[in-house]
This record gives sequence, C-alpha cells and structure tokens, in this order.
Amino acid sequence: MKQPLAAPLTIALILHAGLLALLAFSVDFSAQKPTQPQASAPVVQASMVDQTQVKQQVERIRAAEAAQQEAERQRQAELERQAQEAERKRKAEQEQIKQLEQQRQQRQAEAQRAEEAAKAAKLKQQQEEKQAKAAAEQRRQEEVARKAAEERRIAEEAAAANAEAERKRKAEEARKQREAEEAERKRKAEEARKQREAEEAERKRKAAEEAERKRKAEERAAREAALAEQMAAEQADLARARNQQVLSEVERYQVLIRQVIQRNLRTDNNMRGKQCRVRLNLAPDGFVFNTQVLGGDAAVCRAAQAAIKAAGSLPVSSEPDIYNQMKEIDLRIEPEM
Repeated sequence: MKQPLAAPLTIALILHAGLLALLAFSVDFSAQKPTQPQASAPVVQASMVDQTQVKQQVERIRAAEAAQQEAERQRQAELERQAQEAERKRKAEQEQIKQLEQQRQQRQAEAQRAEEAAKAAKLKQQQEEKQAKAAAEQRRQEEVARKAAEERRIAEEAAAANAEAERKRKAEEARKQREAEEAERKRKAEEARKQREAEEAERKRKAAEEAERKRKAEERAAREAALAEQMAAEQADLARARNQQVLSEVERYQVLIRQVIQRNLRTDNNMRGKQCRVRLNLAPDGFVFNTQVLGGDAAVCRAAQAAIKAAGSLPVSSEPDIYNQMKEIDLRIEPEM
C-alpha cells in the first residue's frame, strides 16, 4: 500500500507550526527595574531570535522529511518486488503440477492399452489352442477309422489269425489310449502351468502398478508439504513486514502527539531542562479518556496534563492493528525552551 501524499504534507505543516510556536515562546518579556526611582514607564526588553539558527532548524526539518519520503519509497518498492517474486514462484509451481498430472494421465493410458493388448493376446492364444485340439481330435478319429477298416480287411482275409489280431488290436488301442491319456495329462499340465504364469504375471503387474501409485502419492505429498512450507514462510515474511510497518506508524503518531501537546504546553523559565513522563489511554477517535503521571517535575507534569486536556483529541491511526499498538502509550514531555 503506497502512503498518500497528504501524510508528508500534514507532517510538514505540523512541524512548521511547531517551529513558529517555538519562536513565539523564545521571546523573554521581563520588566527592568530602574536603578534610581523615576516616574517614567518600565522598559520592556525582548531578546531577538537568531535568524541563522531558525534557518538551520528549517533546513534540518526539510532534510528529515526528504529522507523519510525516500525511505518509504524504497520500502514500498521492496515490498512490491517481494510480492512479484512470490507470484512468479506460485505460477511456476502450478505449471509443474499441471505437467506432472498430464504425465500421470499419459502413463495411465499407456498402461490401459498394454493391459488390453495382453488380454487380446491371451484370447488369441486360447483360440489357437482350441483349434489345435480340435484338429488333433479329428486326426485321431480319422486314424482310428482307418485302422478299424484295415483290421476288418485283415479279419476277412485271415480268419485263423483273428484272435491274435484282435489281441494285438486291443493291446495297440490300450497303448494308444494310454498315450492319449498321457498327452491329455501333459496338455492339462501345460495349460495349468500357463495359467499359473499368467496369474503370476498379472499379480506382478498389479503389484508394480500399486508400487507406482504409492510412489506417485508420496511424491505428490512431498510436493504439497514443500509448497505448504513455502507458503507459510511467505506469510511469515509478510507478517514481519506488516509488523515493521505498524511499529513505524506508531512512532510517527507518537511524534505527532508530542507536537500537539507541545503546541498547547504553557512553560516558564523554571521548567528549563525538566521533564515529565505520562501514560495516555486513547479512544479510537483520539479522545484521551485517561492520563496517568509516571514521574517527573510537578510543574511540568501539571502543564503537560493541561496541554493534553486543551488538545481535546490526539492523532490516532484508523487502522485497527496500528491503533491496538498505540491505544496506551507512554510519553516523555520536555518543554522546548
């Protein structure tokens, strides 16, 4: 927030008014008693103000105002630079999160396509195995039919050898049956092995997917934690900057309050070099609803209390956090002689 130009102007006017009041009070009015009784009126003797000192005081006030305005301008520029840097980091973090999300979606789509391809390959393999089994069964049936025909021809040609041929046929069939059973057992064992391998591959794939999901979740959690820590640090920096600004404003208002009291302070030569410490309780509108003397010269303290009462209300900031820091302030009042 940039400080309005009216604030420095107001400070300058108040300082100039205080300077004029200082000049007014610096005149010493006293009556000089004559050395011999005379009938003429008393002569008033006034001390003249050193114009060089007045000019030097004005130059110091102007220099202080210029230095204060330059310091405020540099502080505002630094705050704007910090805000821009924080915004740049926030946008970079958002862009990184967006890219990571796109990469995750792309890997998920690739994994889904790979899974669909694996299912299609498995289905094709099952169909090919089914066709091979049907062809083998057909060949076996054709072979059985051919052999049966051959046996019938042999039986017709050699009735005498029928018993031996029958025995051999049964023995051959029994052997083939055993071979077929053995082949069927091996086929089923091979299918069971392939099924186990497929299940193991599926388990490993799911385990890999779960591990990848956990890894991504941990990385995402770490990024979110780092981002939260960075945001907390930035908030702390902003809070420290605001606290510093509040303290600067409180000091500025304390100067203004002292100037208001000094303008209403009635002094005499006996107060030179003396002081009074007071504690003021201020309402939000600047009204002094309580004054407590903490110590000091009694005459100065009475003059200070009268000056506070004559002022009516004192300068108070309208910002709540600044008011909370200055609603009870301790001041040292020292007459400017």
